[in-house]
Amino acid sequence: MLQPSDSRLSTTTTRAQWLALLARAPLTLLEQVLQPHLQATPYWLRKPETGLMMVEARAGGNGERFNLGEMTVTRCALRLSNSTTHRHVGISYVVGRSHRHAYLAAVADALLLDETEHSEIECSLLAPIRALLATQQASRQARADTSKVDFFTVARESGVDTDDEEQS
Repeated sequence: MLQPSDSRLSTTTTRAQWLALLARAPLTLLEQVLQPHLQATPYWLRKPETGLMMVEARAGGNGERFNLGEMTVTRCALRLSNSTTHRHVGISYVVGRSHRHAYLAAVADALLLDETEHSEIECSLLAPIRALLATQQASRQARADTSKVDFFTVARESGVDTDDEEQS
């Protein structure tokens, strides 16, 4: 559904994947990379607006769905108007209330849909975002691993022999 219409654009990252990356990208990185593309005034299809979205979950990860709660989301849709070549509509949905983040993600989406800009934005923006998110995930995993408990080892280290317990 969110796939780019031109199959040449989907060789590295699909639109759904890059929209997910842009939504999680740090604002400073978006500002830095997209600065040359921000001179033109965008044609707003939907200015950044904040609202609530219902979050669903599943019991046990695969059971019945239930409403977990609401979260704040900001969305945006625009068309870049700096030239006739940028006729693509950029959209974004980001968690939180940052109108600037939603705007920059929509600009990046429109640029990624453009054949002439795609490879440059892919290399200068999406690759660093992927690397940053992988580093953050590894850091979270390392922190979680420090609190990991191996219960089989704990039972063995306690000095209790399971055979002695069974005999008494």
